[in-house]
Amino acid sequence: MNRREKILAGSIGGIVGLFVVIWGIRALISQPLHVLDQRIATAREKISKIQGERRTFFAAEDRLKSVTQRTFADTIDQASAQSGELLTRQIIQAGLAEADFTRLPVGPRKIRGASEIGWNVQGDGALSNVVNLLFTLNQSPWLHRTENLAVTRGDSPGVVRVRFRYLTLVIDPAPDVVRTNLVAGLGLESPERHLLNSIVSRDVLRPYIRRPPPPPVPPATAPSSAPGSRPAAPPGPESFRIVSLSEWEGVPEVHIRDLTAQKTHVYHPGDALEGGTVVMIDYRTLPRTDNSQLKSSSRMILKIGAEYFAIERGRTLADKRKLAPSDLPPALVRPL
Repeated sequence: MNRREKILAGSIGGIVGLFVVIWGIRALISQPLHVLDQRIATAREKISKIQGERRTFFAAEDRLKSVTQRTFADTIDQASAQSGELLTRQIIQAGLAEADFTRLPVGPRKIRGASEIGWNVQGDGALSNVVNLLFTLNQSPWLHRTENLAVTRGDSPGVVRVRFRYLTLVIDPAPDVVRTNLVAGLGLESPERHLLNSIVSRDVLRPYIRRPPPPPVPPATAPSSAPGSRPAAPPGPESFRIVSLSEWEGVPEVHIRDLTAQKTHVYHPGDALEGGTVVMIDYRTLPRTDNSQLKSSSRMILKIGAEYFAIERGRTLADKRKLAPSDLPPALVRPL
């Protein structure tokens, strides 16, 4: 190999070595940069995911607070009392007689994040007033659901019997919110209510009823009572059932249904009843006496003489039970 060939071979070797050095330096620099880029991309993806979850959380929190502001209260007892008071107010506002309606509590039924409570409502009234009640319930801004609605014929033309279930929720745990007095957007004088007048004018909710036969002609003279007959005995305490323990404008009310006369009477603390005095409504949640696995959310406290008796909601006056001093509500326990 002459000198010229040696120079050419050395030049080629130097160029190859230079390329090897350049590729080595590039590998040492670019590989960490590539790994760093991957880490940055992964971190950005995680940050974007966290930001999305955060936006979803705050949106859900705002929606939960908005829903909680439309609930009646944060506890089951308070929500039950206030929803019962609202139902009573809407029944009266619709032009119906409160005594013609019964309200039986429903629940509580535990669901995810809340407890469902409500009332089974049944009563008779003029069709126009029943339509008023249903319209008012539908326009109520409070969180509720009306289901199992049934309207059947009443005892006279224009009178119907309505049954439905009024349900609401108690959020658990409830966020801290400031509740305001909600007002319905539409009232009974709104044009939307007048659109329902055709239901009343055509009596579409009442099925066809044959004309009743003429009543029999009474005899000319009828004895007031047979000789030796005894007057009918008055109904006993088993004929009077407690159907509702609610509040009206902050005043506790006891609704007692006369099963014989099919009428509902309203009592307040201090009223005389069954030879005693209505003392208060106890809203403590306690085990039922007939089944300790079930809970009773309210009861009426009756004072007869120096002793106190409790009657659970849904039981009759014949089911009163004597309370021991340890069973008395804190408001009735005398300080030592």
